[in-house]
Amino acid sequence: MTLPKPKAILFDLDGTLADTAPDLAGAVNQLRISRGMAPTDYELLRPVASAGARGLIGVAFGITPQDESYPELRDEFLQNYETAIAVNSRLFDGVTELLSGLQEKGIAWGIVTNKVAYLTDQLVPKIGLQHAACVISGDTTAHPKPHPAPLYEAAKRINIQAEHCWYVGDDLRDIQAGQAAGMTTIAAAWGYCGEVAPATWKADFLVETPQQLLALLNQH
Repeated sequence: MTLPKPKAILFDLDGTLADTAPDLAGAVNQLRISRGMAPTDYELLRPVASAGARGLIGVAFGITPQDESYPELRDEFLQNYETAIAVNSRLFDGVTELLSGLQEKGIAWGIVTNKVAYLTDQLVPKIGLQHAACVISGDTTAHPKPHPAPLYEAAKRINIQAEHCWYVGDDLRDIQAGQAAGMTTIAAAWGYCGEVAPATWKADFLVETPQQLLALLNQH
């Protein structure tokens, strides 16, 4: 399909721009180790990294946020993560080149994540994303994704109408949020992607690598 040329591209953070799963998995496994339990296999934790505490604790402990033990585990998990937020996290291969390509084309780029602001604000400069035109966190607006409010807020801050933005994410809720905001949606198949195959998300386009996204832009 032919996609409209974007004036801005907004990105999810965890699993889209940055491979943060190693540090997120480390934080939840520290919970298990401190309780005398063996670490959960990384390959089981990685797919749910984009879901944050809910997904990681769910896999590592087999509980949901409705369980009475969840709040204590969540708070301790967040403390562990903040202490070691950028030990093994890095940008995915090709992301630096992608962002440089956007700059060369005069296309603004920003971040819209469900990570809470006090963590986002620490992580972003540590992994080289401090030049984003905007950074919207999960608690910047009243509603996190899949609600469109964070995407509308990002468009407002960069002064570009939502319909002229692309939103790129590695989770179904990213695509749902982008669609609700009237943005062109791009599924980032190189990310964590959860348990539902990105080919079923009904995104406007699916890309396998950051380089493929840049090639898509070069077609315009």
